[in-house]
Amino acid sequence: ALVGRALALLCVCERERTMLPVLLVCLSSELRPELFSSKSRKQSLDRAMDLGLAEDHFSRPVGSFVASDIEQLKMAIEECKRLILELPEHSERQKDTVVKLIHLRLKLQELKDPEEDEPNLRVLLEHRFSKEKSKSVKQTCDKCSTIIWGLIQTWYTCTGCYYRCHSKCLNLINKPCVRSKVSHQSEYELSICPEIGLDRQDYRCAECRTPVSLRGVPSEARQCDYTGQYYCSTCHWNDTAVIPARVIHNWEFEPRKVCRSSMRYLALMIPRPVLKLREVNPLLFNFVEELVEIRKLRQDILLMKPYFITCKEALEARLLLQLHDRQHFVENNDMYSLQDLIDISSGRLGCSLTEIHTTFAKHIKLDCDRCQAKGFVCELCKEGDILFPFDSHTSVCHDCSAVFHRDCFYDNSTTCPKCARMTERKDEKADE
Repeated sequence: ALVGRALALLCVCERERTMLPVLLVCLSSELRPELFSSKSRKQSLDRAMDLGLAEDHFSRPVGSFVASDIEQLKMAIEECKRLILELPEHSERQKDTVVKLIHLRLKLQELKDPEEDEPNLRVLLEHRFSKEKSKSVKQTCDKCSTIIWGLIQTWYTCTGCYYRCHSKCLNLINKPCVRSKVSHQSEYELSICPEIGLDRQDYRCAECRTPVSLRGVPSEARQCDYTGQYYCSTCHWNDTAVIPARVIHNWEFEPRKVCRSSMRYLALMIPRPVLKLREVNPLLFNFVEELVEIRKLRQDILLMKPYFITCKEALEARLLLQLHDRQHFVENNDMYSLQDLIDISSGRLGCSLTEIHTTFAKHIKLDCDRCQAKGFVCELCKEGDILFPFDSHTSVCHDCSAVFHRDCFYDNSTTCPKCARMTERKDEKADE
């Protein structure tokens, strides 16, 4: 509660810059000499308080500070920590001391990391780091696992995998950009939590090789449900993600704990259509009705595509761009992305795809004369309305793509009139 109050105070100070110097002077004046055990300690702490509280923390220091100034701040910080423990709990003096401690820590951090002319873009291990301008204090460095104080610290974000770190941590990074792995190896691990055991990892983190154990000594071993391997707490923050293998084999969408690198990889892979369900788990269509409905809608859209690419009105209206975020739907009907499967499970994809299917069918059958002219008449009964290959009551010849009523045409039992004519013409040409 004390820390929350102090952080709230800092946020107010950030918004109200004009009031900050007055507030800090007030805080400095409240520090009383009798709180310290000796005269020398009092002088040292007064010197530190002058450095830490008598100026605006959010402006950069003018000139250079010697090592003794940092030592004085450290002494003041230790004294504040001691006072917080000694003062009555929840008292006003304790709360004020917590606020002072936070200001002193910020000042110390500022002196340790003076502002430099940092480049706006840096390339390292295939990362493309862009300098951030946000002043948010809610970010965490992926390298050192500490908070990024955007008010006083320079930090970078990789534009490819969104890896975040302090500028001082850039040269310590040893993890390549995950986007390069996505570009070179666009496939999922399709075994459910393929664990190999800590002994196969030599009781070390699978990524940084830090010693780990299940007992937490010297560091806690955390398992990634995607790779099945164990990681240290620096490489595994207990982030959660939907596991592709569990979706495909069990139709299970409960998020599981994954390491940081797996979380980034899955986040980048989620929109990519790399899952061929018909090969990986064809039985899934027998148990998930929504998948069958989506497959039928996708097949119909592929049959509508030839109408649109030859229709001037459809090209001007850019009808196919309604599927711009799922471009693979107009290219094939058997590849799925993990996001597709998540949306199928939640029902969102079924609703949106049905609306698009209705819009496409309305253009072909009602709105456009050119598309209507490309319809078919059943040559077997020669009755009824104009037929289209995506109608639910029709059948399509696999050889010539002619369309008939489903009741009139039966695969392998009825001869297609169009195919018969084409065969007859070939025979006549051969005789000539």
